Amino acid sequence: MRKIRSERAVSILLGITGIGLFLALWETIGQFRLLGLSWPPITDVLAFLQDPSRWPLFSRALGATLEALVLGYIIGLFAGVLTAMAAYLLPPFKPGLDRTSAFIHAVPSIALAPLLIIFLGRNSTPSALAALSTFFVLYVATSSGLASTERQWDDLLRVLGASRLVRFRRLNFPAALPTIASGMRLAAPASLIGVIVGEWFGAPRGIGVLIINAMQNFQIPLLWSAVLLTVLVSLMLFGALGFFHTLMAERFR
Repeated sequence: MRKIRSERAVSILLGITGIGLFLALWETIGQFRLLGLSWPPITDVLAFLQDPSRWPLFSRALGATLEALVLGYIIGLFAGVLTAMAAYLLPPFKPGLDRTSAFIHAVPSIALAPLLIIFLGRNSTPSALAALSTFFVLYVATSSGLASTERQWDDLLRVLGASRLVRFRRLNFPAALPTIASGMRLAAPASLIGVIVGEWFGAPRGIGVLIINAMQNFQIPLLWSAVLLTVLVSLMLFGALGFFHTLMAERFR
């Protein structure tokens, strides 16, 4: 236990050091204009974000993005997990479900967005793209977790007369929970990207709308502030779900 805590502390320290070096590099490039006016110092971006007069703008955009993200993430999460469970419990359908999920994932989000706008409308497209991004990650994670069950335990339950459904409920699914939690962590940034891409295609508000408007009007501080806000949200989601993954790993491994 002490070794695990020590390794975790070292990992956190290395992460903080890496972020500090990245921010220092960002500030240096911006201060000396090494990449021109399009790369401002991080201090200017933070000052822009901290301006109280701009908080209503960022709060409205962030609220719309988070609303679409939560809806799409939940839909994709349940769809991915349930589809993987169906593929595991019904082996004849697994090859078809594998190919279908891979095909959906292979189509770029930026190509799907116009079609989704036609069928679902502009307001629902960000959530739909988030759901598709989450679906594939959770499908793969759940399938891998269910397939990684220790064979000897499965054989033991089979010898004791347990049906496939009972083995799934008592052994396979609990053993897959750490992998599912890992998939949830990896799906969060992908889902956020899906929302941002969906907002580029005419959503009324959101962080993606701010990014597009800032690019078109060459509002560099606004552009980088929106990007930095997106990164912070992604890191917070990744960190929170990483903590959940740790809990699942300690409980079910």
